[in-house]
Amino acid sequence: MTTLFTSSATSVGREGRSVSSDGYLDLKLAQPKSVGGTGDGTNPEQLFAVGYSACFAGALQAVARNQKVDLGDTTVTADVSLHKDDETGFSISVVLHVELPDHLQNDEGKALVEAAHQVCPYSKATRGNIPVELVVE
Repeated sequence: MTTLFTSSATSVGREGRSVSSDGYLDLKLAQPKSVGGTGDGTNPEQLFAVGYSACFAGALQAVARNQKVDLGDTTVTADVSLHKDDETGFSISVVLHVELPDHLQNDEGKALVEAAHQVCPYSKATRGNIPVELVVE
């Protein structure tokens, strides 16, 4: 395996700041109001959603390019949910909403999304660890 690059960020917890090593990201963290926080900042689940949706969109573009398919205006939205249970504490789940253009609202579009799910690094990292649902729209 060849490492292409390494990204690094430092955080102090769910409240406070997260800063990337290059300084481009400098984020205030806060718990959402829905769980008693101030809501005055982002949270790790939002950051995971940003990373996963961007990575999956890139994987989808690569698969489409390899298959010579025009994706047109395609978007990927990741809904990341935080769960609490009595047995293991906390966990997350993901629903990826892939909005494809009209000409891909068919089996070909679904096959592209499934192929992207096989090559996306985030999908590989989460496979078998957390529930990930693919929704083609």
